Amino acid sequence: MSKIHYKSIEEIELIRESSLLVSKTLGEIAKVIRPGIKTIELDKLAETFIRDNGGVPAFLNYHGFPYSLCISMNDQVVHGFPGKHVLTDGDVVSVDCGVILNKYFGDSAFTFAIGEVSDTAKNLMRVTRECLDLGVQKAVAGMRVGDIGYAVQEHAERHGYGVVKELVGHGVGLELHEKPEVPNYGKRGAGVKLEEGMVIAIEPMINAGKARVKFWDDGWTVSTIDGKPSAHYEHTVAVRKGQPDILSTFSYVDNVLKEKNNN
Repeated sequence: MSKIHYKSIEEIELIRESSLLVSKTLGEIAKVIRPGIKTIELDKLAETFIRDNGGVPAFLNYHGFPYSLCISMNDQVVHGFPGKHVLTDGDVVSVDCGVILNKYFGDSAFTFAIGEVSDTAKNLMRVTRECLDLGVQKAVAGMRVGDIGYAVQEHAERHGYGVVKELVGHGVGLELHEKPEVPNYGKRGAGVKLEEGMVIAIEPMINAGKARVKFWDDGWTVSTIDGKPSAHYEHTVAVRKGQPDILSTFSYVDNVLKEKNNN
């Protein structure tokens, strides 16, 4: 798909509905994710919840991907397979989810701390989420893709972290991956100009150590080259004048985690 597809106001509202179903699904994951649970159980829960709410898991069978969620643990960056692995105290787990609802895609990801995690992991997760917020702030009409990438890269590298360059954010709409590509690095004022009607997924993938990654033989999983942890957060965002319109939300996850912490 070579050209950018601009969305009408009605289409953006449909993508918002898809993105909110993704957000609610991540909220359901937040309720049950803990030490002792198998990652495949999270995948089954997500698929059931998405279908019960009228959606279809966007990742399932996408180019042959065999699951509804990408679950990437510790040194895995993205595209990890759910399986019989049992989560343990100290794990860092990125859960990436996509849905199709009324023909439109939504896409979001959140990184969870399992039990008590190291300060290294806590700081990495905090800074990566800040990178997402900083990148999203640049998703306004008149800015450029390079402005988003620069905001993410500058914040991550200031904290001594590696910014993954082989994988990028993307347009979202009637396809899961549309133009333009949205890298997490770049130069201010460079790249594709952002205009109203563009909907993009911004998704910083930040490594505690080196930026380089390795691709697994399974054809999907990507991990850090040095075995250090990675974090990943993602929002689907509509480009508007003046300020971005964030179509996905972490509020469902945050509310569950807050409740868990208070108990």
